Amino acid sequence: MEKYNMSKNTTFYALGLSYKKADAAIRGKFSLDTKAQSDLLLQAKAEGIESLIVTSTCNRTEIYGFANHPYELIKLLCENSKGSVEEFQQVAYIYKNQEAVNHMFRVGTGLDSQILGDFEIISQIKIAFNNSKREDLINTFLDRLINAVIQASKKVKTDTEISSGATSASFAAVQYIIRNVEDIRNKNILLFGTGKIGRNTCENLVKHTKNTHITLINRTKNKAIELAGKLNVIVKDFLNLQEEIKQTDVLIVATGAQNPTIDKALLNRKKPLLILDLSIPRNVNPDVAQIPGITLIHLDYLSQVTDDTLERRKQHIPAAEAIIEDMKLEFNTWMNTRKYAPTIHALKAKLNDIAASELAIQRKKTSNFDVAQVDLISARIIQKITNHFASHLKNENTCVDESIDFIEKVFQIGQLAPKHASSQIEKTYKINLS
Repeated sequence: MEKYNMSKNTTFYALGLSYKKADAAIRGKFSLDTKAQSDLLLQAKAEGIESLIVTSTCNRTEIYGFANHPYELIKLLCENSKGSVEEFQQVAYIYKNQEAVNHMFRVGTGLDSQILGDFEIISQIKIAFNNSKREDLINTFLDRLINAVIQASKKVKTDTEISSGATSASFAAVQYIIRNVEDIRNKNILLFGTGKIGRNTCENLVKHTKNTHITLINRTKNKAIELAGKLNVIVKDFLNLQEEIKQTDVLIVATGAQNPTIDKALLNRKKPLLILDLSIPRNVNPDVAQIPGITLIHLDYLSQVTDDTLERRKQHIPAAEAIIEDMKLEFNTWMNTRKYAPTIHALKAKLNDIAASELAIQRKKTSNFDVAQVDLISARIIQKITNHFASHLKNENTCVDESIDFIEKVFQIGQLAPKHASSQIEKTYKINLS
């Protein structure tokens, strides 16, 4: 197990919960809106957390960062959401060190997505990175790691076909509608919410249903108008929501509200209605399913739908994993280099001191002593020696910690290494690559 240590003896963790063990109701409790994420970062900074990012999507809420104990990060999550520590313990996962790095790579490349190959999460990671950077909560380690994950995501997307075909939560929603609603072209469709998933769903509706009776409603009307202008659909005021629901055949809810926005009171109607709730937390009260004629489908159900596209994507998992391994090796090599650089610098300084001391003695003993020539030879010998040590430390089969300890002990440079390290290297996180 690789060990990532900071000068404060903290450990790198990835923790959170996802669709794999947490249902929509629990994920909703731990969901963090923009303000909650901002508050969490400020609290982390105030509590002395050096570096972390937080992501919250419909499928997962996660924190990646350094702490003395994972509870420090769990506390941040629970105090800024509606979830409790007890609920977290029942469904959550905690990874540390190399396992945490592995997890971030799989998440960022779409291998851990609810729908295989869905790359929406990488944009969330980028946003989380920028938010933390604004608060000065990104250290050298996390900066390099996130950029490595972003590069891996790009390479997996361009070099494999794991994201080929139209498969996403919004696409799955539209496909469900097409398969289950007769004469969909002539039905009234109401889309409530024009966030990311709402926009994608609207685009898929227009493209795949050829329906000309699509209406948008959003609390901020200007956003709906902007989207409607691109897709030639209808926009109505938020105040008209109940009236529009009475007339619609299919209601798609994709808002970012923290509490249900659709309940029995809004559904005073007699004709059948299909409701798709694409929100986390749930924005449709589950009790509406008790109303005769109402069919309620949630995002989690849609995400379980598999088809030929997903089966084809699975064939490209080995290629994606190979890319991830290459990127992880490059990242770990970089980390190892940062780890042993102070020791190599200190070793070189020690050898130079030994050479200078010996040359001073020989200069006094030897007449016509060629200082320039001897200095040149000494420098070349010292460089070759340090190169040999560096090559040994670079070898992937080398136990770096043990080798560094041995070199520092033999050459008595344990106290010298920090003096020859840059301020960045002094803050480097140590890794055992074994």
